[in-house]
Amino acid sequence: MEWLRPLDAARELGVSYPTLKQWIYRGQVRSVRTPGGHHRIPRSEIERLSGARGDAKRSAGRKTPRRGISGRNKLEGRILEVRYEGLLAEVRLDIGGQVVTSIITRRSAEEMGLRSGIRAAALIKATEVMILRD
Repeated sequence: MEWLRPLDAARELGVSYPTLKQWIYRGQVRSVRTPGGHHRIPRSEIERLSGARGDAKRSAGRKTPRRGISGRNKLEGRILEVRYEGLLAEVRLDIGGQVVTSIITRRSAEEMGLRSGIRAAALIKATEVMILRD
């Protein structure tokens, strides 16, 4: 049987490491502990969760963890360029002919595998939207 570290399992499921750890603590994800006290998750658990995310299954009276986001200002497009400088990455995304630029951490960009030509989305979160007119 194949066992995964929580960080690797989180990446495969498309969720954050803290989210996966919370699922483990709540009993929503089955894991075992190594002699050193580290969690390991069986491959079968990843397959169960991957299949369960797409439907409304319930597990032991608890809602099955599902991937999603509450933000509605999601703009989908294609990455034009990713430039790295130190700890940061500049990501330029083409959305219907308009370019949106985001500055994120280098680590995030690398973990997501961002590179020119792949599809991605920009999630816009702002407390204000201003309109300008010449």
